[in-house]
Order: sequence, then C-alpha cells, then structure tokens
Amino acid sequence: MAPRRPPSRPSDTESATVDADASVKEGGPARTGDPLMVMSVEKAFRVLNAFDAARPTMSLTQIASIVGLDKSAAQRFTHTLEKLGYLHKDPETKRFELTVKTLDLGHHYLRGNGLLERSMPYLMHLSKTTEETINLTMLDDTEIVFVSRFMSRHVLNTDVVLGMRMPAYCTAPGVAMLSRMPMEEAVDLIDRMDLHPYTPNTTWKREDLLAKIERSADLGYATAFEEYYHGDLSIAAAIVGPAGAPIGAINIAVSRSRFTPQEAEERFAPLVVAASSSISTIGRPTPPRKNGRR
Repeated sequence: MAPRRPPSRPSDTESATVDADASVKEGGPARTGDPLMVMSVEKAFRVLNAFDAARPTMSLTQIASIVGLDKSAAQRFTHTLEKLGYLHKDPETKRFELTVKTLDLGHHYLRGNGLLERSMPYLMHLSKTTEETINLTMLDDTEIVFVSRFMSRHVLNTDVVLGMRMPAYCTAPGVAMLSRMPMEEAVDLIDRMDLHPYTPNTTWKREDLLAKIERSADLGYATAFEEYYHGDLSIAAAIVGPAGAPIGAINIAVSRSRFTPQEAEERFAPLVVAASSSISTIGRPTPPRKNGRR
C-alpha cells in the first residue's frame, strides 16, 4: 500500500478564500472582494469587540451567537485569545471576559500619537487656567473618539472616558471638524449618520445641521449646548493638518448650572480657537467656506 500523503498546505490566497467562505456560513461579514483581507484576524477582533458595558462577561454560546460564529469556531478563537492573554476564562462559570492586556493597543497608540504629544502642553495650560474639563478628540468615520481628557472638579459626566465614542453631528468637536471639511465630504458623512435627537436641544435635522456646519465654518468654532447630555455646554475648535483637513479638535465643556450658553461661548471660544490654531501644523485656521467651497 502506498504511503498516505499529507494534505497539501493551502496557499495564502486559498486560505483567505476558505476563511471568507467560512465567514459566510457562520453569519459574519465576508470580504471576498479584498484578496488581502485575513478573515481570521477580522473575526478575532469581532470577538474582542463583542464585550462592552452591557456584556462584560459572556459564555461561549453567547459569543458565538453575537459574533456570528458556529460554536466550534468560537471555541477556537476564544481559546487562542485566552492563550495570548486577551481573554480570561473563569474556571467555575466558564464565562469569558477581557483582560487588562487589551489596553496595550490603546497605550501604544497614545504613546505614539504625534497629535497628542503636540497638543499636551496646550491641553494642560487650558486645564490649569480655566479649571474646566478639556478634551482632545479625533474623528473616526461618523463618530468622535476621546483621546485625551482633563477633568474639572465641576464635571457632570464622569462616564466619559478615553476611547469613548459619540456621534459627531451632536457634539461640538464633531461639528467643528465637519466644518473644516469640503462641503461634499461633510455631506457624505452626514448622509451616513443615524440622525435623531438625544435631547430636545439636539440639532439633528439634515438642513439644520448643514446650516450649523456652515455657521461654524464662518466662526472658526462650534458649540453644542445640551445636545447630547443635559446640562452640558461644549465649545470646540478643529485642529487642522498641513493640507487644511481636520485631524482633531479641542473642546471645553462646562456645566449649564454655572454658565449660560452665551457666557460660555464668549468666555471659552477664543481660548479653544487660539489653542487649536497653535497646534495646527499650518499655523493658522483654514479660511471660511464660500458658496460651499474653500
């Protein structure tokens, strides 16, 4: 009898195809149109991203259901992530949870972020001189992400932490960054947003939002008064890069119980505009838009 030949090892392309087919069967989003996409990596991150405040721990069955994997695949991914130190499995309950090692990626990002390094002296100065909450945020598609935060003793929203996301359209930093984009780019982002009111003060109707963005472009800063959180007044200005595109935003957040919207705008708008202009690599704010163009 001829010896049995070991199965041939599939090429990288074949592996990607097999993974993509498996993703379809498991209910995951296949990327068959991208030959360089490694679906195993994509699914591993889907497992990690399934955990949040509402689901801090999950069973294997729950992970499989939420992520869109069959139980066998979920077992392989959770086992691998556990061995790598990103998941912990309780020996009694058999439930999984994220470990502190998952913070490593965020730590490496913050340590290597040039914008954060350049902004830090200005953020610290604003925090010291105003004694109010100072944030540095960046735009990620249709959301803003908090990458630095100096909290005030007057702060109301203590649940806002680094890495938290908020809709761009109803936040001062988001509108400030949208106002520094060419109008067609801002409109494209708005059309992909789930526009709805969070409070009675939310600017969420498309035509009103576009008008607010235009007004913010002319002013050089944006405001959001109780649009996402009740009692929160926020004033922000965008930080722009060499080509004039927004790369981040600084905002000052104060309590409605201590300032009126007019008082907050008059007092803090010049400060965020000056700080963002100093950080911006072109050294000056982008000019106001005229008829939808720069």
